[in-house]
Amino acid sequence: MRTLSPLHAVTWSVWAVAAAASVQLAPSPVYVALVIAIALVVVSAHRLDHTMATAFPLLVGLGVTFAVLRVVLTALTTHTGDGSAVDVWFTLPQFTLPRLLGGFTVGGTVEGVVVMAAAVQAFAVVGIIAAFGAFNAVASHHELLQATPRAFHEPGLIVAVALAFVPSTVTAVTAAREADRARTGGRVVRRGRLLRTSVPILESGLERAVALAESMDSRGFSRHSPGRQDRAAAWLGFGSLLALGAAFVALVGRASGWAVIAAATGTVGLVAAMVIASRSTSVTRYRPRRLARLDAVVMVAVLAAPGVLAGLRAAGHPTLTWWPDPVSFPPFSVWPALAVALLAAPALVAPSPREPS
Repeated sequence: MRTLSPLHAVTWSVWAVAAAASVQLAPSPVYVALVIAIALVVVSAHRLDHTMATAFPLLVGLGVTFAVLRVVLTALTTHTGDGSAVDVWFTLPQFTLPRLLGGFTVGGTVEGVVVMAAAVQAFAVVGIIAAFGAFNAVASHHELLQATPRAFHEPGLIVAVALAFVPSTVTAVTAAREADRARTGGRVVRRGRLLRTSVPILESGLERAVALAESMDSRGFSRHSPGRQDRAAAWLGFGSLLALGAAFVALVGRASGWAVIAAATGTVGLVAAMVIASRSTSVTRYRPRRLARLDAVVMVAVLAAPGVLAGLRAAGHPTLTWWPDPVSFPPFSVWPALAVALLAAPALVAPSPREPS
């Protein structure tokens, strides 16, 4: 069993954010495929033996499914011209939806530029899902919850419970299928299989929800009454959000000076509200793990990837994005590839030894 990673959960969260930012800064399919390959390598090197890790292929599969669905819907509803001067693959029967449903046309010409452009955007979404799916497979969510500020302890616990939904459901589905095969002696009985599988999954899910609610209630989850510092933090956070909203309005109105002032005020106010709320919350922590020098080195290395890509994008590097008109293989450059390769720094760290099961 491998239950502990050599890197801190905060380091893994920084890696996931850096990988997602790299996909956003370099959405060309070549570099997105490189990010996905690095995510697979990182998972194979540091995969933990818990239920969250089993959700990685499922999350990637769901991302691919939604990507294909997005490409199909875009191809059926988006048209760039009348079909005479565009790259038309084939033509389908078309019909127009009622005005209540949007009034747009479904079907007609399926154009190569539209399909390829939608595929590029959908592939970038798959890259982001792969990055955060890899984070679920290699990081300890309990350790990440311990590292969060005390003001975010309760929201962090809720997020950690929500992240466990997919792997727990996968485990319940596997157990239900194995029990069904055991009842039928290994034979596949298709009649009524959906009912025999869905009812135990729903029942086990309700049992886990009730047990979790009882456990959280017995530990006094969110029972403390708000004090003076909590009210001050709430009002300060509310004012900070208003300042950030004013910064957005100022940007729309092209008042850059006022936008910078409002954004800085809102950011400082949010940080102050977080500090005040953390001091007012008394949460005990049992031997929290601290960030080591190795974590700092890895974080610097992975953050350099989006930093270099941002510099290349500001310089107008032509290979970071790709538009399929005309359709050709996406261009490749060694400098963006080397920047993305920095995300593989965690794979160079020796994994933790497996504990005897």
